[in-house]
Amino acid sequence: MIGIEASFTDEMKHHEAVLSYSTDLYNTSDVRMVSGATVYVTDGVDTIFYIEDDQQKGHYFTPLAAGQRNVLYRFCADIPEEDGSIQLYAESQMTNNVEVIDSLVIKPFNGVDDSIPNVFFGDTIEWVFPYFQSLPDPTVVYMPMISKNDTLLNDTLTKRMIIPVSGYAGYYVNGPEMQAANKEIPVGYFSKKKLREGDRIRVDLYSIPADYLFFYYSIVMSNGSNPMLGAPSNVESNIQPYGSGMGWFLTASVASAETVFHDKY
Repeated sequence: MIGIEASFTDEMKHHEAVLSYSTDLYNTSDVRMVSGATVYVTDGVDTIFYIEDDQQKGHYFTPLAAGQRNVLYRFCADIPEEDGSIQLYAESQMTNNVEVIDSLVIKPFNGVDDSIPNVFFGDTIEWVFPYFQSLPDPTVVYMPMISKNDTLLNDTLTKRMIIPVSGYAGYYVNGPEMQAANKEIPVGYFSKKKLREGDRIRVDLYSIPADYLFFYYSIVMSNGSNPMLGAPSNVESNIQPYGSGMGWFLTASVASAETVFHDKY
């Protein structure tokens, strides 16, 4: 079976797709990558091809390109085999997002003394709070990507958090109404001992399709080396045809903000 991890956003950049052959849970050898595939994404009018990296087999990148919000994209991979080829595909609609994040604030959690963050972390953690006018759509789901000094910190799926807007739709996120109700929403955190005066903190707030939640939760629940602790089912996938491929093609729109940490203590 072919594993696919591919993304396409409204950022002007080189978007990546990673293709590999699946293996069993206890395999200790290197993952075999899929080389020589024809990989592209299309909106039905324009088609953008991913080109395989010369140094990283199985890693494919687009030329500089940016998607558009509220557009349905189809991802395709034609994979050569000895007796022909395998055609895999997936579809994802790029969701809407806020136009701007007004500011980022790094500070302790403003919850009651018996709140979960305070009980478990006390004053050892600095949390990252964005401030912005949320969209009125309650189905919006955010996946924040956190960087410190241009280094992405949550570079794997198991290090990320996903935030459904739900009942906060239409609120000014982390504004006076939410703070008065002790309902602040942090998008990341840092141990105080790992922050230094002048550190640059960046948040790229991905607005993602709601069905990506199922993929995320299935990965998190099945993470680990003990199969008795994992989810009793296969990982979710939007790769078709079913049984030939697995993984996810993700589209996302992105709003970004950056701040500089100042030690107040």
